[in-house]
Amino acid sequence: MPNQLNKFFRKVDYSHEKNNPCALVISIPLSFFGGIGGASKIGVLVKGSNYLESLAHAEMIVFDKTGTLTKGSFAVSEIHPVDMDETQLLELAAYAEDYSNHPISASIKKAYGKKIAPNRISDVQEIAGHGVQAVIDGKKVLAGNAKLIEREHIRYQPSGAVGTVIYLACDGTYSGSIVIEDEIKQDAPSAIRQLKSSSIRKTVMLTGDADAVGQKVSGRLGLDQAYTELLPADKVDRVEALLKEKTEKGKLVFVGDGINDAPVLARADVGIAMGGLGSDAAIEAADVVLMTDEPSKIAAVMKIARKIIRIANQNIVFALGIKFLVLILGALGYANMWAAVFADVGVSVIAILNAIRAMRVKISPISD
Repeated sequence: MPNQLNKFFRKVDYSHEKNNPCALVISIPLSFFGGIGGASKIGVLVKGSNYLESLAHAEMIVFDKTGTLTKGSFAVSEIHPVDMDETQLLELAAYAEDYSNHPISASIKKAYGKKIAPNRISDVQEIAGHGVQAVIDGKKVLAGNAKLIEREHIRYQPSGAVGTVIYLACDGTYSGSIVIEDEIKQDAPSAIRQLKSSSIRKTVMLTGDADAVGQKVSGRLGLDQAYTELLPADKVDRVEALLKEKTEKGKLVFVGDGINDAPVLARADVGIAMGGLGSDAAIEAADVVLMTDEPSKIAAVMKIARKIIRIANQNIVFALGIKFLVLILGALGYANMWAAVFADVGVSVIAILNAIRAMRVKISPISD
């Protein structure tokens, strides 16, 4: 029976197979497809296999702060009015921030706790990186950081509080300040530790918050560097500078969630956005999206990326090795048709089974 099969295979024309190295063609894309599938199982959307390859060579990760490393669920902790009581200052801030959907604005409105009358508000202007300007009951109100007050040449009392400070002014006169604090995400410290234990050479944080706030968060997370009081354009400039520090084969990853992060996400080698509470602009500009907003998933998807590179290399070496071995044995007269079938179809099946391993993902438990 084997001899009859061999005679049959000799009669079949295999010339159309000469340009179809099945195992070699399958080995690379299938490994990456398995990796993308494995990432999706843990809630990470990867928009292309090339981004997984870049993540495997990442050596520097840059984070936004608010909504990325912190929850973005701010709470008012202190109110310091000038020439008015705390209720009046909080009301002024709540009305000024009414049209903004920023987490800081939401926390002020939550602390105010009363219904806002839209007819009292007009001429609202959101000033990027500074704050908000609005006309409330016919009075020009400013609510934002110290840069906004200084830009209008208003004398004010700088706050020494460690937190996000919102300064308010009414008709050119300083009205007081409100201190707001944000909470670090539960898995953020664990995420930084996992990244540092891998091949990440440098972790950096970029934020528009005051230096005291940024340094406090950076210290608690164990980041290597923190740049504070940055405007959106400053973040792009800072990332440009960091790109020059990486090695030739190394990649820079930026992680953010806000609309102001979109230019930086597009400029980085790999942009990662928070998909749960992140802005549509950030998600659109990003290459990878964390659907659950958990920073620890970054280390997990990087682990997947390195795993699929190993699997792809294994498949390539195995496929080419077996083909060359059978080719040499065939030239010496030691390989028959069955060996050739194994070198093509058999190796393809083994490469597929090996690539399936990329879909098996284990996530490290969160630890404080």
